[in-house]
Amino acid sequence: MKNKYFISTVFVLFLCLYTGTNKIKAQGCVAIRGYSSCSAGNMDNGINLKQGEFTVGSNFRYFESFRHFRGTEEEINRVEEGTNVINDSYFSDITFNYGITDRFYTNVLIPFVSHTRSSLYEHGGNRFGDRHSTKSSGLSDIRLGAGFWLFKPNSKSFNLALGTGIKLPTGDYRYTDTFYNQGDNKDMMVDNVVDQSIQPGDGGLGFNLDLQGYHMLSHHFMLTTTLYYLFNPRETNGVLTRRGSSEFSVPDQYAVQLGALYFTNVKGLNMYLGGRLEGVPASDLIGGSSGYRRPGYVISVDPGINYSVDNLTMSLNVPVALERNRTQSFIDKQRTSETGEYRHGDAAFADYLISFNLTYKFSKKQEDKGIKTSVNALDFNMK
Repeated sequence: MKNKYFISTVFVLFLCLYTGTNKIKAQGCVAIRGYSSCSAGNMDNGINLKQGEFTVGSNFRYFESFRHFRGTEEEINRVEEGTNVINDSYFSDITFNYGITDRFYTNVLIPFVSHTRSSLYEHGGNRFGDRHSTKSSGLSDIRLGAGFWLFKPNSKSFNLALGTGIKLPTGDYRYTDTFYNQGDNKDMMVDNVVDQSIQPGDGGLGFNLDLQGYHMLSHHFMLTTTLYYLFNPRETNGVLTRRGSSEFSVPDQYAVQLGALYFTNVKGLNMYLGGRLEGVPASDLIGGSSGYRRPGYVISVDPGINYSVDNLTMSLNVPVALERNRTQSFIDKQRTSETGEYRHGDAAFADYLISFNLTYKFSKKQEDKGIKTSVNALDFNMK
């Protein structure tokens, strides 16, 4: 039986990895990458993973950013004139969660990305009027995490988990592609680093702190929350921007989610509605903040649907942006102070994001397969 169980596990992992590499994040030129620490799979309807149980999951996300913002003001003319930047971004995460005890868990997230960035200004300039695309794809930054539930499972109608983790600089942060209409005469093709927003990695070793929790209000309603902060102590990663004016920054990231799950009368079907805030700050909490970055945040309303059959769970979320803010960067503030002329860069954002998740739970006992709700019910797509 042990050999059979091992072979089945390897087979499922292979399928997940195959899917991830062939399908090859928030939403736009502000380089908000995926979140993982307290990642999905740690709870089933408020029930923690039991000792020795684990889950395997795949999450797929897509967005197209094309609306430019400077602060909270949209530069509508960019779309009308056709000078806007368009990022089409695909993400595929493979997650593993393991219950060391009934309260202590660990997790691993292996992310893959594929980006296409279309613009005029990078290929001769907006006035030149020749739109081309640069692309990037591959492994992004792997994350390892662990967490602990403060209270014994099922002892209360609520619980909180504290987590921490590390982000490894496994993604390529020096990715290059071809740029057109370069040189003094705009007649050259040059291989150069792609924009920061589509670099697979950021080049920094980081660590995170997070909190996730739930509160059962009734048999049909449950409140959920997730708070996440990624610290990136490294100031810059040594890679010059395409124009060579500065190095890429290695910025912090943050996310906050608050929502409610509604357990319907249909077995295995749950509905979700929440709000989420995710962004990149202008200044890091640890280490310096110089270098090139596009700070900003997105506030979204986050509806979702979640269906489970036995130990397999499927969920779909479509966060829709309510507020997009490209905040003033550290360099913007420096140059404003030095020159006396106000500086404030822009960034492109998406209207919405599409996220689909598949998770399978390997239970210790056959009777555990009757659990109704998803293994990611409480962290509902906050990766």
